[in-house]
Amino acid sequence: MPDRRAGFFAAMAPWLTIIVIVAALDQATKEMALKSFLPGERLTLTPFFDLVLAFNPGAAFSFLAEHSGWQRWFFTGLATLVCAWLLVMIWQHRETRLLPLAFSFVVGGALGNVIDRVRLGHVVDFLSFHAGEHYWPAFNLADSAITLGVILMLASQFGGKPKTAPPEPPA
Repeated sequence: MPDRRAGFFAAMAPWLTIIVIVAALDQATKEMALKSFLPGERLTLTPFFDLVLAFNPGAAFSFLAEHSGWQRWFFTGLATLVCAWLLVMIWQHRETRLLPLAFSFVVGGALGNVIDRVRLGHVVDFLSFHAGEHYWPAFNLADSAITLGVILMLASQFGGKPKTAPPEPPA
């Protein structure tokens, strides 16, 4: 029995490490934003990028943000379920590299946002890109990790080797 458990942790260790690093970096950058800015305060760094402190009680792009608070626990529960499912997927694809990496980025980012929802009641956003007066909704490192994970998932599906070798031509 101990050998089986050791094998599980050895196979999962790299992916769990990535998850922890992503969530920790996300929380550290959010804490810096909380300590450095007042809500709505904006610091322009380039003609297209600002730092701004924003709170999002909803989902991506402030979806459902205007509701009475039920969405906090709905999105917390949903993210927790998705994370659990993705951990199973990491285990199932442990013999590969790209999919577990993709899933690890998504889980790390989702956990970063879940921590915010549980601790603060909303997600802290602070990265803001814009073109002139047209602003993309503010986001954070967790959102970036989730996006990168989805891009890697798509890359694993559309790029790379086929799952089975093509049949040999007749001799």
